[in-house]
Amino acid sequence: MSSRLLACLSFSVIAAAQTKLGIINIQDAIIRTEEGQKTSKQLQEKYTPRQQSLEKGKRELDDLQASLNKGRNTMSEEARNKLIRDIDLKTKSLQRDNEDASAEFQQEEAKLINAIGQKMMGVIDKYAKEKGYHIILDISSQQSPVLYAVNTVDITSDIIGLYDKGLGVGAPAADAPPGPAAAPKPAVSRPPAAAPPKTVAPAKPKP
Repeated sequence: MSSRLLACLSFSVIAAAQTKLGIINIQDAIIRTEEGQKTSKQLQEKYTPRQQSLEKGKRELDDLQASLNKGRNTMSEEARNKLIRDIDLKTKSLQRDNEDASAEFQQEEAKLINAIGQKMMGVIDKYAKEKGYHIILDISSQQSPVLYAVNTVDITSDIIGLYDKGLGVGAPAADAPPGPAAAPKPAVSRPPAAAPPKTVAPAKPKP
């Protein structure tokens, strides 16, 4: 092995040793902050009446379907066809309401998560500079390149604590860098910010 190659390898080893690396689960951090928990609860409470309305519509649709099944052989053709049309119209209406509620919930949830994420980036930036970190990787995505890391390099809990102390509910976003932070995608394996309105699957009328 040439001396030049050895020198390059030695330089790479020294550079790696001098680089302080940290990891953070940014999605988990946002959710676990006091502000994240509060906004999650508020969002869920806001959409509870919408969810109850969807569930009521599903029960009404089930009742219509039960009436059709029960009287299919006894009611007149006109009454049966009218009931089938009513079921079809209510099914389509319920599906639209479901889709609208889900889309609005996800849009509002993303907006709230992004707002917290922007302020959290300021906390991370300050923390990294004070602790001498050169690189901090986000491991919240399932596509994260990090396969293993010791707990000592995980700064998630530290960032949550600092956020709650300095940038908690109602506090200004001091030291936050300009530009929006990307909102992390929800992951099933981690506690969700809030449960979206449940999808009510209306039954198709039987011919």
